[in-house]
Amino acid sequence: MSYLTRTCGHSGHYPSSPVITLMPRLSLPPPRLTVVSEVSSRREWRGSTALGRLAVGLFIALLASPPSATARGLDDAPTPPADHLRFADASRLVASAADQRADLPVEEISETFATDLLDTDYELVPPAPDGDVRVLPPLEPSGPIVLDMPYEPFTSIEAGGCVTSTGFPSCFDDLWAPRPWCWHLMPNNLIYTSYLAGPKEPRFATVWYDDTEPSVINPNEQNGWLWDSTLGGRISLVRYGSDPVLHPQGFEVQLEGAAFVRLDPEDDRDLRSADYRFGIPIVYGVGRWQTKLAYYHNSAHLGDEFQIKYPWYERINYVRDVIVWGNSYYLYDWLRLYGEVGFSFFNSGGSEPWEFQYGTELIQARPTGIRGAPFLAVNGISRQELDWGGNVNVQVGWAWRGRTSEKLFRIGFEYLYGSDPQFEFFRRNQNPFVASDAQTNQNRAGIGMWYDY
Repeated sequence: MSYLTRTCGHSGHYPSSPVITLMPRLSLPPPRLTVVSEVSSRREWRGSTALGRLAVGLFIALLASPPSATARGLDDAPTPPADHLRFADASRLVASAADQRADLPVEEISETFATDLLDTDYELVPPAPDGDVRVLPPLEPSGPIVLDMPYEPFTSIEAGGCVTSTGFPSCFDDLWAPRPWCWHLMPNNLIYTSYLAGPKEPRFATVWYDDTEPSVINPNEQNGWLWDSTLGGRISLVRYGSDPVLHPQGFEVQLEGAAFVRLDPEDDRDLRSADYRFGIPIVYGVGRWQTKLAYYHNSAHLGDEFQIKYPWYERINYVRDVIVWGNSYYLYDWLRLYGEVGFSFFNSGGSEPWEFQYGTELIQARPTGIRGAPFLAVNGISRQELDWGGNVNVQVGWAWRGRTSEKLFRIGFEYLYGSDPQFEFFRRNQNPFVASDAQTNQNRAGIGMWYDY
């Protein structure tokens, strides 16, 4: 479809040089044509002003809409992109048509306008010299479009109503302020986040450490350097609640999953073991308090290379399916306290029902910028199968928090003492050369990096 615009005088008068800018269909050579009238004198409508305006409007609409209008007059013209066409006596046709057909029905007026236009010849003329002709942008994007006048750029608004390029956006002043609730599908943040120092929390993480406890292979040697990695994450599937940048509130269904793998750098980087976890937390949060009711499945596996090299080591089929009730409270914006209790309704490989987890986190609650901020996290676990023993994990380091989401990247130092987080190694009597059935402990220190999203 062709597009046409024109400039005209006021009160039914045409200017001395009416300008008609015609943009062709895609079948024409790219990308635009300009038609200029050579009429130099002004002509007045002799019919009524209202009828004249209606006729001109219909004339323009008919010219712009029918494909045949362009096909009969312009498609065959060998016109270069920058050339202009002179439309002979365009204003005379419009004015005389109003004189001769003022008493005709609107349909006949529109038809005769189009007929007169299509019967008109065209001829090539050079471009307008004084910039009187303004060309419309092309139909399809073909590069940047420069505006006719300068403009003031506006400041973009980010999610949660935060204005970019400001020192400290006001939307982060009160993280717990009530906000409107509505439905959100797969929002960009979480009401209940993973515990920072939890060794079995889903995230992307890797830790290199030196373990001074006796090795699970040879009790007369230390475990030495090991490499633990977590490959997974926690996402929000659907939420009825608010959606600020930080600390949303409402009801939420999450999905969590991760693989916890251990490599032995001192033994060809063999895979020693891998635990797998999948869960579905149902979460509610209001103000500084959050709670969750969750299900998760955890299973433990020996690595293939480990079993091939040490076939005498007894593998256990450690499995647990757990219902968890957890609570979290932010005493301050930067201080979180949490605790949860879990009951396993299916146990295998020495697993027993009850478990407890608790801890605290101190970390910058707002976006940190490129400089980052320090953090400290402590987590404890107690399990029934270990006679209520467990482990304590401490992390300290530097963290960076995103501006438009709760994404968090950390690097730092980690120290863990107590039961081995890899459930395949939770008792020493799996090694036939060890008579004791005590739990397998770790006393390890190392460096790591963690990414939560």
